[in-house]
Amino acid sequence: MTETVAEGTTAGAPNGGSAAPFEALSLVPRAEAPQSMKDFKSDQEVRWCPGCGDYAVLAAVQGFMPELGLARENIVFVSGIGCSSRFPYYMNTYGMHSIHGRAPAIATGLASSRRDLSVWVVTGDGDALSIGGNHLIHALRRNVNLKILLFNNRIYGLTKGQYSPTSELGKITKSTPMGSLDAPFNPVSLAIGAEASFVARTVDSDRKHLTEVLRQAAAHPGTALVEIYQNCNIFNDGAFEVLKGKQQAQEAVIRLEHGRPIRFGTPWSEEDGGDGLGSKGVVRDQATGDLLVVDVTAENAAAVLVHDAHATSPTTAFALSRLADADTLHHTPIGVLRSVERPVYDTLMADQLEAAVERHGKGDLSALLHGNDTWTVAG
Repeated sequence: MTETVAEGTTAGAPNGGSAAPFEALSLVPRAEAPQSMKDFKSDQEVRWCPGCGDYAVLAAVQGFMPELGLARENIVFVSGIGCSSRFPYYMNTYGMHSIHGRAPAIATGLASSRRDLSVWVVTGDGDALSIGGNHLIHALRRNVNLKILLFNNRIYGLTKGQYSPTSELGKITKSTPMGSLDAPFNPVSLAIGAEASFVARTVDSDRKHLTEVLRQAAAHPGTALVEIYQNCNIFNDGAFEVLKGKQQAQEAVIRLEHGRPIRFGTPWSEEDGGDGLGSKGVVRDQATGDLLVVDVTAENAAAVLVHDAHATSPTTAFALSRLADADTLHHTPIGVLRSVERPVYDTLMADQLEAAVERHGKGDLSALLHGNDTWTVAG
């Protein structure tokens, strides 16, 4: 037997994990007993290339899921096609390895019809942004209660190294021997432009940060998109190295935290009159309205923006997503760029169905199928 938490109550972790509320999962039955990472490991051999970043993401997800305290039979992972799409095999939950690019569509139907499920989508930059681009943007705009993990390695790995929709301009691959001519998608910019209510970015090798982003995504009511920079060590090794080395990352990564100044870089020494925060900051150009990265001084410190992930307007979140240089990845923001409340599609649909039943009665499917609008075709 499993226990269902009443809608609107706190569904915190029963296993000694975070006590954060998970209202978005309040209709999902709870596990009877405490869970561990081992409970979410399936009996399938994990078959990714040795050293692939997918291993780190899998371990982070398996380690995080016990925090939710949900019955495993009410958790579903849906994937499309690609290296990342093997994910459902390795999770000891329900899952579906579906069709190329169509995971958001399948997950939408599942989440809308079964509100007692926690539905997750695992996809890649090629799967989600090429053949699946249309399905992705409509899942985001509808705000269905599902969580989308978009693994971005900026290459097609499963088909052996062709350029992808996120590959940088001029990228030399098997399919672009003279360099790619395509301008790359910025996945978080695309999501914010599609009016996604939750948009975040993290990195495969930063377990602590990845887990915290997953925690916030799980708690969010509606669609949450999490872009995960993931290293393909066979066909695009080191694509995100500048964001990982401690010294390099300090100058390249902008760690966004709601309610805190957007500062990064080498700490501004208090001995030099600084405040101990990063020596670089993000300010708004008063003439153009654009965001700029500046060296922080005593004169401009007060002008540094304070991150507001809950701002109703997506304008600043979109501008933050455009700071990163597509080639060098300098000034790459990670963390939650946007998290706002919008009506959730499955809740609205359930309300409409209830209203229809109240108005017209429960209905008779057999009577509908055999009603007046049928024909007999003479042989």
